[in-house]
Amino acid sequence: MGHDDQLRHSSSFGAAATAYAEHRPDYARDAVRWALAHAPGPRVLDLGAGTGKLTAGLRTAGVDVSAVEPDPAMLAELRRALPDVRALPGSAEAIPLPDASVDAVLAGNAMHWFDMAVAGPEIARVLAPGGTLAGLWNVLDDRVPWVAELARVSGSAAVGPRDTPASWRVETARMHVPTDGVARFDSPEQAEFPHGQRRTADSLVATLATRAGMLVMAAEERDATLGRIRAFLASRPETAAGEFTLPMLTCVLRVRWR
Repeated sequence: MGHDDQLRHSSSFGAAATAYAEHRPDYARDAVRWALAHAPGPRVLDLGAGTGKLTAGLRTAGVDVSAVEPDPAMLAELRRALPDVRALPGSAEAIPLPDASVDAVLAGNAMHWFDMAVAGPEIARVLAPGGTLAGLWNVLDDRVPWVAELARVSGSAAVGPRDTPASWRVETARMHVPTDGVARFDSPEQAEFPHGQRRTADSLVATLATRAGMLVMAAEERDATLGRIRAFLASRPETAAGEFTLPMLTCVLRVRWR
């Protein structure tokens, strides 16, 4: 994806902030614990925090969490949902925190939008010695046959290259490395944790509609894609009648600042 396309995708979420807050899943608690396991202290930054899906899990984990989010509409949703959390406007490329002020930087479904040539040094700046950087992604568990078929029917705009486990591992293996190729962190570790989200056919369609690829689509194409997904869900016994659990994994990339 070119720079202009990436910027268009990454800036698309604000228009759907309310739907994002309502429909996007949280993160598996075991995944959050693993992401933080080597952090030298309790101060955690949720970077690119969106509407606070990961922020809420970090607060539940008992850490001292701050959130930074560049989109005003997403930040407003976060502040509404979590009024007691310190939530600041800012970005991965311009973090509004002092040097060495956090023990871990976590990003939930956001690290792939960072310009690591700029964000890498910024993240390193705010991390304390030995601090942790971790990206978390919720992906569809396509080892389940009907989920694999859903991914095929949905197309790459709704289920992209980081949205299933095998492709996620490849896509994120060097995501922490700035584009200048100089690694500022130790060797990465990747792990996957079982997760799920209670959905109906309608709410799953609404969830997939919040994906960046869907948000930037022309309205006619988006409506056709969502109609195809809706028809598929209506045809499957697993999803046609009432609530079901969407099989997912929370996948984590973890590195330590040297």
